[in-house]
Amino acid sequence: MSVSAYDEALFHKACEEIIHIEREKNGIGTLQEKTVHAVLKQFYEPELSHQEIRIGKFVADIFREEEIIEIQTRSFNSMRKKLDYFLEQYPVTIVYPIIHTKWLFWIDEETGEVSKKRKSPRTGSPYDAYYELYKIKPYLTHPNLHLCLVLIDAEEYRLLNGWSRDKKKGSTRYDRIPVKLVDEFYIGSPAEYGCVIPENLPSHFTSKDFSKAAKIPRSLAQTALNILTYIKAVSRVGKQGNSWLYQVDI
Repeated sequence: MSVSAYDEALFHKACEEIIHIEREKNGIGTLQEKTVHAVLKQFYEPELSHQEIRIGKFVADIFREEEIIEIQTRSFNSMRKKLDYFLEQYPVTIVYPIIHTKWLFWIDEETGEVSKKRKSPRTGSPYDAYYELYKIKPYLTHPNLHLCLVLIDAEEYRLLNGWSRDKKKGSTRYDRIPVKLVDEFYIGSPAEYGCVIPENLPSHFTSKDFSKAAKIPRSLAQTALNILTYIKAVSRVGKQGNSWLYQVDI
């Protein structure tokens, strides 16, 4: 997919409203909810009357026109009870942000000094979503569940409070500040998982082939194929040595 100039403008507007206005008053990391979550909520629904709506004993991030949108920046484990309740009544779209390009800043807790930014060598991709999707695998075939994987560039602020000599290993993430909308991938049903399946796979492939084509670790490729097999986007067609052979069925 590609992001339109209109969406880029809307995203920039959401960033302006959440980051520059609020943070000028309060400073970095002082909003009650973290910035990525707040910006995406504003981007997908700028009308405040549709935000933070109580439905039963739960609160939906966005509720409009009989549809729920949940911005999930953390572990999907915590969503299960919400999904059990919401999916029986409404279509639910889970918006999951993935950091595409990241610039790191380090904050000295004692002095408050913030380091110069450093670009992280890692580039995020839609395949990163498989880590979290596995946690809600039984829900992925529900007809009311939809996914929106959002690639964004962001600045990440971390506290120098880790256990290593330079205090970076095991450090606490303070906040992430979105700076650019890179891409969106909408998955409305199991038949639309093609955006998280590499295009250059052979007709029959192993988890090693998937790992190489997607440029992800073998363990993540195995998790991906576990999910894709469950939702019937791929199927096992035999073995190659000790490895399963798969084919794409969508």
